[in-house]
Amino acid sequence: MEYRRTTVRDMRRSNRSVILTGIYRDGPLSRQELSVRTSLSAASVSNLVTELIAEGVVEEAGSVESEGGRPRVLLRVARDFRYVVGAEVGETMVRVELFDLALNAVTTVDHPIDEPKPEVVVKHVLEGLASVISTSGVQSAQVLGLGVAVFGIVDADAVVHAQTLGWDAVPFGQMLAEGTDIPILVDNGANTLGQAEMWFGAGRGATDAVVALVGSGVGAALVTGGSSYRGTRSSAGEWGHTTIMYGGRGCRCGASGCLEAYVGAEDVLDRYREAGGELSTTDEEAAFAELLAAAEKSELAATIMDDTIGYLAAGFANLVNLVNPERIVLGGWAGLLLGERYLPRLREEVGKHALRQPYSQVSIVPCELGRDAVALGAATLPILRLLQDGGVLPPSRVPAG
Repeated sequence: MEYRRTTVRDMRRSNRSVILTGIYRDGPLSRQELSVRTSLSAASVSNLVTELIAEGVVEEAGSVESEGGRPRVLLRVARDFRYVVGAEVGETMVRVELFDLALNAVTTVDHPIDEPKPEVVVKHVLEGLASVISTSGVQSAQVLGLGVAVFGIVDADAVVHAQTLGWDAVPFGQMLAEGTDIPILVDNGANTLGQAEMWFGAGRGATDAVVALVGSGVGAALVTGGSSYRGTRSSAGEWGHTTIMYGGRGCRCGASGCLEAYVGAEDVLDRYREAGGELSTTDEEAAFAELLAAAEKSELAATIMDDTIGYLAAGFANLVNLVNPERIVLGGWAGLLLGERYLPRLREEVGKHALRQPYSQVSIVPCELGRDAVALGAATLPILRLLQDGGVLPPSRVPAG
């Protein structure tokens, strides 16, 4: 076994990472607060903060009064130090957004797609990247990275396996990298939604949580002990392909009875049409909203939606019994629409299927970050790398001279 000796430089970068992460996740913070939170000495914190300010990564953000002493200067990550781009790859649309480091959206572009073939998706992501950079006036060298949220299982080398769409070991990261010199990071959309909600939204403060994405498909991000649980090869969280009914409806993955085949938006609409229901549009999101509205006056539509909430509740109850989370966050565009109308009923139905003790310990809440949470979460991927590296930029992102 080969052992690597930890150097002073390694320790310094690690301490910078701890400080920068604290400022970013919980700031603005004072130097004194950082010392308490990180257990680093006041002198170490002061020296490293001075470095980060000199490099432009951190800036002062006002001050607060302290008891019996001088006001404490607050620190935050400089929002215009660099920019990040987040892309959400859906089955009917690619959304690309440029953010500053405070994750304020600067500009957004959407590309509708008829069929999510890899080459089509790559084309639209790269076109969107070029568009948001050119329209914002931001220089390409100022973009820290492009985070992309996709469906399916994403290997460590950004190879994507999306069985429901016929993506078999697609070298997605490599395909994107061939069209830009901006660093590329790729993850599953449920995971990016989960990271966004855990950092800034409804999951904040929880250490054991599930963030559920319900859209065209269904997935989940699992968080245990404050860390994302990925499994042996990053395929954990395929909650949509857990079996909810033996021998049930065929799922796009090839199996039968998957949860996605009952609560994914595409399958909910299919169940309604198969039962004789009619909708005025073929646009999936518009049709889903129309079905929800029809449930107010149509017995058929109401039955379909009641069944959908029942299936979703059973899926949540399985998570409660299996994972014992303190919080379940319902997100995804279809999940948000369902939560607006049916969240109280959903909670009640979960209670009918889950064991009493773990159910009494869980709260079920809606996503707080809205429709853009997946793209925003994708944008956190390059930010996470910056935090882990202690604010040290990769060579390609350091200005010449």
